[in-house]
Amino acid sequence: MPNLIRFLSVLLLMLAAVPAALAQSDLQAALDALSTGKLKQRGAQIEAIAATGDARAVPALQALRQGALYFRKADKKVFITEKAGKDYRLIDPITGETVETVGKKAISKVKINNRLRRLIDGVVGSMTLLSDDPQSRIDAAAAIFKSGDPESLGALEAALAAEQDDAVRAAMERARAAIILKSDAPESEQLQAVQVLRADGGRDVIPLLTEVAAGSAGAVTLAARDALAKAQQTAALWDTAQTVWYGISLGSVLLLAAIGLAVTFGVMGVINMAHGEMVMLGAYTTFVVQEVIRAHVPGLFDYSLAMALPLAFLVSGACGFALERGVIRFLYGRPLETLLATWGVSLILQQAIRTLFGPTNQEVGNPSWMSGAFELGGLTLTANRLWIVVFAMIVFAALFIVLKKTGFGLQMRAVTQNRKMASSMGIRTPWVDALTFALGSGIAGIAGVALSQIANVSPNLGQNYIIDSFMVVVFGGVGNLWGTLIGAMTLGIANKFLEPFAGAVLAKILILVLIILFIQKRPKGLFALKGRAVEA
Repeated sequence: MPNLIRFLSVLLLMLAAVPAALAQSDLQAALDALSTGKLKQRGAQIEAIAATGDARAVPALQALRQGALYFRKADKKVFITEKAGKDYRLIDPITGETVETVGKKAISKVKINNRLRRLIDGVVGSMTLLSDDPQSRIDAAAAIFKSGDPESLGALEAALAAEQDDAVRAAMERARAAIILKSDAPESEQLQAVQVLRADGGRDVIPLLTEVAAGSAGAVTLAARDALAKAQQTAALWDTAQTVWYGISLGSVLLLAAIGLAVTFGVMGVINMAHGEMVMLGAYTTFVVQEVIRAHVPGLFDYSLAMALPLAFLVSGACGFALERGVIRFLYGRPLETLLATWGVSLILQQAIRTLFGPTNQEVGNPSWMSGAFELGGLTLTANRLWIVVFAMIVFAALFIVLKKTGFGLQMRAVTQNRKMASSMGIRTPWVDALTFALGSGIAGIAGVALSQIANVSPNLGQNYIIDSFMVVVFGGVGNLWGTLIGAMTLGIANKFLEPFAGAVLAKILILVLIILFIQKRPKGLFALKGRAVEA
């Protein structure tokens, strides 16, 4: 009796395994069929894969769409591939296991065209509509919306009937509306589909509504034109908001580059043409820190910027202190000589960096928390730009506190307002000058850490920001932090609004002309400093 029970158990397990084995065999055969036939037969082959209903085919179809599906010439078996140096790693399309690594001559790509890519989008969408992951279902609905494949309608409606998540349902309703409008459905259904797209109002509904609105006069066409006008109006508002965001992003970069210059220029009146090189030193400090981390403790790479910030401040601050003590203190009251001397120092620093690191751009990586992008309504925000805006505000707030709440800040403001009176009160103005110059240079260094995440790190990095920095400081008011903040944001936003009409170069020229005209009316900038020496 026990033997009979064991025999029946084994038999039942074998019978249960048969359907799974047959399903895998059918899927494998459907995938391997992609290695045969001509391109015009590929659509039928893709539909045959979809007909298996096996979700394990999705990675293979996605690889086919991306051009990463190959077949082995020896036996015509299909594999997902990954580059492995000059060779290719062959991955089983069903199990995901690596099979072997072969040379390029041993395999051949399964070719497709744009029509087949649209077909794949619809097929993959239909096969993932019932995924356990809500985001996967939303992505599937988006793929169907993009393809508008009428063959997906049945699977989409079945998924809609079972869907409980509101966000997923909205994505599916939109996809269904796209299919209805591309079909010969009754007018009542098409009108309902237009209303769904009108309520959605997203940018990606505009091409579909444009196509429907171009039809002959009728209720559907008129409804589509009305929905199109609303969608275009909404898109224009989001475009304006996106431009403002780009302007704020540029303004934060200008603020970081200029805020250190606002301190040194405001307190000492020194035209420091080497300020850009202090930014460059901060960027190269970041590069060195990341290289050390990559070589010795790669697990700490996400903390590389936090480690680079104090080091960049110290390196650039020390260089600024040495520059003030070694060169600038002998040239106070001689602005032309100061300008020429600091310009010479900038050339020396650039050549020193070329000698140490070479003339080419250096790779500075983004930590994982500064990578990628996300959408907020109709806005697209990149993580690195968002963090730079936040960082610029933190630097501004920290410097403001130093100037307003510390003894050193009080001495700086006293020297700014009346140097002779401050000296007579016992303030050591030469050391205030030196430490102020070091502070401004150190801030430029930490600005270089941030700019290394969005700009090429090269010996010419500082030259890209020095003119803009002076424009911000002069426009906002020499030595005034609030003026620097408002000036940077104003110039950043104005520049981004001019770029679409005038181009990047002409937009900068127009900004420069406008600043020149503004300075003619207000020579002291937006916010002039108050004080006896200033007013004298």
